[in-house]
Amino acid sequence: MTAGRILILSVDRDDDIGYKAGVTSPVVGREACLDAATRLGIADPEDSDTNAIFQAVKTYDELKGKGEDVEVAVIGGNHMNMLEGDRRIAELLEDLVAQTGVEKCVLISDGAEDEFVLPIIQSYLKVSGVVRVVIKQLPNIEGTYYIIKKLFNDPKIARSVLVPIALAMILYVAASLLSPEIPAMLVVIGIIGVYLLIKGFDLDEYVGYIYYGFVDSFHKGRISFVAYAIAGILTLCGVIAGLMSIVTYYPVTGDPGLLYNVMTFLYGAVIWVVVGGLVAVAGKIADCVQNERAALARMFVVPFFIVALGMIVYGAVIYFLSISPIEPFPFTTTEGVVAIILLTLAGLIVAFTGIYYRPLVQRYVLAWIDRKMRQDKEEEEKTHAPVYKKIKY
Repeated sequence: MTAGRILILSVDRDDDIGYKAGVTSPVVGREACLDAATRLGIADPEDSDTNAIFQAVKTYDELKGKGEDVEVAVIGGNHMNMLEGDRRIAELLEDLVAQTGVEKCVLISDGAEDEFVLPIIQSYLKVSGVVRVVIKQLPNIEGTYYIIKKLFNDPKIARSVLVPIALAMILYVAASLLSPEIPAMLVVIGIIGVYLLIKGFDLDEYVGYIYYGFVDSFHKGRISFVAYAIAGILTLCGVIAGLMSIVTYYPVTGDPGLLYNVMTFLYGAVIWVVVGGLVAVAGKIADCVQNERAALARMFVVPFFIVALGMIVYGAVIYFLSISPIEPFPFTTTEGVVAIILLTLAGLIVAFTGIYYRPLVQRYVLAWIDRKMRQDKEEEEKTHAPVYKKIKY
């Protein structure tokens, strides 16, 4: 018999039990897990998560029969956003550990995707085993067709595969009609390259996180929604200003090259993007002051870093364009050297200023929290009733 209580855990990273079966996780206990598996099996008989939950119950019964002190549970993430889902899994797992008092974990997995959360689980529990559930398929043409059809019916895979193909086709036709002098295939390859770069660096998760934050601020009526909208408009203005900068400083003769065009674009866009970032952060700080003052110290340093990065990038762009032999550009080489030195120093000073004052803000926030807790305690002692917080949304 192994010392310490063991948790038999089935992780549904894309939350099929919630999205398809309407079951709210965490699901704790043998009967509750069987009910969740049954409801998911009825909602979608082809979902492999059903088998994973049944395997979790089977493992629970086996260890229980050997006299082990075990508990079985199922937790789900987020069906549309993996980053948000992983954060939810961490929160649910922390609550689950506190609720059940488990010390070890056996992970039940139906694929490599669920095992991505293994580091999250290991940060709360010692993982003593991993059980992989493999669904048997017929190795024939019908089985292959069935699997491909099932993949395309999955909305996440459809967005990742079908949407880029459809977008490439539309771009090819649009480029052929609007710009006959530019090879349409070149436009398509460029767009697909940007898409693959975003997928390769998992930037789509962060884009999804930003989108859900924007929608959440709208639903809760927070000032950050207005700030995010203004920031988006300013960023769009920055893109337009960058493109206009390319047109303004494009040489009359010769091809300046990609690097020159990128630097010219940044020269026109950086200031707009920095201002947009400052507006977005200002809205978030206003939300922190009103609703979540404990996060104020973390957000305080962000505007300093945005300004510092903008100064350094702007100075580097001016220097590059000033030493470029391509005409015309309004700065001489000497002015470019002065610009990069002064703006870099100014950026470093701004960054260090934010770092220097951050502990002061953090001490203020901690003092405010301590003061509020003492006030609540005094009020509770006077009224002999618990103080209920007013949560602002």
